[in-house]
Amino acid sequence: MNQIPLVDLKAAHAEIAGELRAGFDRVLADTAFIGGEEVRAFEREYADFAGVGHCIGVANGTDALELALRAVGVGTGDEVVLPANTFIATAGAVHRIGARPVLVDCLPDTLLIDPQAALDAVGPRTRAVVPVHLYGQCAPAAELAARLPAQTRIVEDAAQSQGATRDDRPPGSGTIAATSFYPGKNLGAYGDAGAVVTDDEEAAGLVRALANHGGTAKYRHDVAGFNSRLDGLQAVVLRAKLARLAEGNAARRAAAARYDELLGDLAAAGRVTLPATDGGNVHVWHLYVVRISGADRDGVVGKLNAEGIGAGVHYPAPVHLTPAFAHLGHGRGDFPHAERAADLMLSLPLFPQITAAQQQRVVDAFTNALR
Repeated sequence: MNQIPLVDLKAAHAEIAGELRAGFDRVLADTAFIGGEEVRAFEREYADFAGVGHCIGVANGTDALELALRAVGVGTGDEVVLPANTFIATAGAVHRIGARPVLVDCLPDTLLIDPQAALDAVGPRTRAVVPVHLYGQCAPAAELAARLPAQTRIVEDAAQSQGATRDDRPPGSGTIAATSFYPGKNLGAYGDAGAVVTDDEEAAGLVRALANHGGTAKYRHDVAGFNSRLDGLQAVVLRAKLARLAEGNAARRAAAARYDELLGDLAAAGRVTLPATDGGNVHVWHLYVVRISGADRDGVVGKLNAEGIGAGVHYPAPVHLTPAFAHLGHGRGDFPHAERAADLMLSLPLFPQITAAQQQRVVDAFTNALR
């Protein structure tokens, strides 16, 4: 059976395989396994691509978010506002610091954080608000920042939005943002990796120190930190893929537009809700997420998978309905938009190399599965 994966990592690797061998040889020859010139070069190149002054490569996206939160002063006993519909790592980074996640609902159309709900949730102990840039488009970080009290900072979760902008503003511009280079991301490593990006030089220096055991020089530790460093081999992968990222994001936009067209009849019939893009956003389509009506979502996913089509669900439960965060005291009904989306959403295959024929096959199988 001809498989259509949710994301085709084999195709992505084939484009850069030769380039990687040369880069790996450089790292091996220099024995620059932690840090080194490849890491420094990637940090410069990604900062330029992302339109910010500083990029600090770290071990993974969850660490990146924790480090960004710590850099703006979040500590034990503080509160951090974030959306209920996000990957659990967003809340996990807050919890690891000893702060309390304060959850809010999302907007019913874009599924981005509800900005008014976020502002209403800010209290005297709120140290940060984390707008999550979901599925490849940006939440209203700048708008939120302009309306927050001085003691509350914006920390952007940009794990799914490499190359995205909102009103020409990239994540981390004027704030601080964390991103993930997990293999399935638009810019993916060959293992775990992440970065913090910001224009704030002081925050960037603190992140770099915190990620290196609090060290500002060898055996000089001015703050208590931990170990979260990007290695040279992953930097080689990321540099090769970064050179192709703008082109890949454009291909994702074209594929998303093709899905919109192919699914038009189902949307007109009310069987499918297509993804909505908020005004001012340049979407990079990390995921193409639809919501279905009148059918068993999990059954539809099972039928597609049986046909060799890698459909998935992002995410099957909002944070407040996961056992890990039951202690927050929420129940079903507290965040209705997030809950309804979690019950109905389904991600269809999307990657830069997907062909029109593959998308037609996905839509044909999807249409049959809805019957």
